[in-house]
This record gives sequence, structure tokens and C-alpha cells, in this order.
Amino acid sequence: MSARLLIVDDEADIRDMLSRNFRFRGFEVETAADGVEALKILSKKRIEIVISDIMMPNMDGVTLLREIRLHYPMVRIIMITGYVTLDNALACMGNGAETLVFKPLADLTELNDAVSRALEGLKSWQQKLRDLQVMKPAKD
Repeated sequence: MSARLLIVDDEADIRDMLSRNFRFRGFEVETAADGVEALKILSKKRIEIVISDIMMPNMDGVTLLREIRLHYPMVRIIMITGYVTLDNALACMGNGAETLVFKPLADLTELNDAVSRALEGLKSWQQKLRDLQVMKPAKD
């Protein structure tokens, strides 16, 4: 399965670095500079995994996370931040993020692993949905 990723970060250098990394790893990649732009992309394209910064203008990452959970429940979301606080971590956990990865992202191993785990979880849910489609309805 070739997954489609959406990278959301207000720093162009980080968007470019992550985009190159995941394209090299075989993913289709879209990018957005903030949550508002990300929601526009999500409304037009099928995205499986979102990697989003927390601190951004216009719409922060936690608000984006809530919106994605509400409107796109199958999308897996990985949060990244340079502002490491307990409040940020709890907000991400409480709103259903897969994980939180801390910046700086000098070594992308943790983020690559998080994307792999998110993709496996997504595949598992997709298989469950396919299994449900072929099951006979239970009789009461």
C-alpha cells in the first residue's frame, strides 16, 4: 500500500526535509503551512497519515488534530513539536494522536518508525472493515 502523507508545518525547511524523506521512502506527499491549508487539502485528496507541527499560525496543530478526528476518523495523525510541554503532550494524547515526536528532527528514525506503526494500524482497521463487508448480517 502506497500511503499518502500530509506534512503540516509553518517552517518551509522542515516541510521540504520531511517531504524529501518520505518521497524517498515511497510515499506520496502533500504539504501545508498551517491547519487551515491542511483541511483544504484533506477535503480534496485522500490522505492516510498526517504529520503536523503543534505551534503554527492561523490554526494550531491541536485544533487541526481535533478537526481531523471529527471529520476524517480513519486518518492517522502524528504530532511533532519543538515546544515540549506536558500540556502539549496531554492535548495530543487526549485528542487521539498516534504519538508525539520532539524536534529537532536531526535523526528521522523515530518519525519514520511512527509512520510505519501508523500505517500498520491503518492496514489493520482497513482489513477489519473489509471483513465486515463480506460477513452475513447477524440475525436477532
